[in-house]
Amino acid sequence: MLMAVAACQGGMVTRKQALDAGFGRHEIDNQIAVGRWRRLAREVYLVAALDEEAVRRSRIRAAVLSLGPAAHAVLGTAAELHGIAGLRRLDEIHVCLPGRAARHARIRDPAIVLHQLEHPPEVVTAVDGIAVTTPLLTVAELVLRQPRYPSVSVLDSALNRGLISDDDLAAIPSMIRGRRGAVAARGYLAEANGLAQSPLETRTRLRCVDGRVPPDCLQLEIRDDDGYLLGIGDMGWRASRVIAEADGRDVHATPTPSSPTDTDRTAWSTPAGPSSASPGPTPSAPTTSPVSSVAP
Repeated sequence: MLMAVAACQGGMVTRKQALDAGFGRHEIDNQIAVGRWRRLAREVYLVAALDEEAVRRSRIRAAVLSLGPAAHAVLGTAAELHGIAGLRRLDEIHVCLPGRAARHARIRDPAIVLHQLEHPPEVVTAVDGIAVTTPLLTVAELVLRQPRYPSVSVLDSALNRGLISDDDLAAIPSMIRGRRGAVAARGYLAEANGLAQSPLETRTRLRCVDGRVPPDCLQLEIRDDDGYLLGIGDMGWRASRVIAEADGRDVHATPTPSSPTDTDRTAWSTPAGPSSASPGPTPSAPTTSPVSSVAP
């Protein structure tokens, strides 16, 4: 019975659920002591064997669950749950409670960062059963708090994954108006581009912009005289006949249904790291050479 409950909750149960299933208090404590169960949060335990990614998801679930029905994941943790890339992965779990509930919350897990924010129900959704802010509110709150490179990376990722639209992007300035960081955030919004397929592409593009050589197009197709697709460059400078590949073979060697031409770009991209290529007069045989695009 208890394992059936755990199966519906990402492999975890609460102490109350274990007691209701017939486990005694000493039996629960013994399961934890011998390592069969793993404590994830206050009175929340992992009882099933999971890989590290699943354990992380269960820790987030446990943190939110342990703080009551009004709790929900926010900021970087919300981005992580939605699959929005661009932020450095940390152990911190960002959870929000409305002001009154937050004042009475008892936090024992040092990884939990509690935020006192008032969010109406319509901006809270669920991912895998975990309460979390919507993608639009998540990115809007992140760009107020993050520097330029991670902020633009987050925006690019959310746009590229279809989690927010161009219309949503246009609505963010009104959402953040008057808040601390809003002036800088509006500049980040102007630099967002959903064609970027990874944070490395975004950071490489921003480095080029900072170096006063901004690309004039992204995801540039290279074709031969017969129109056959030879490859796709992450960035292009068409007047100079230069293309650049940021992610290299490791990212594009495993195509997904949403990017069927990724296998074509591996024919000329370097094994890893940023590279540049100039199609020249014979686009079927581009040459590559390293370029520096290491973001701060």
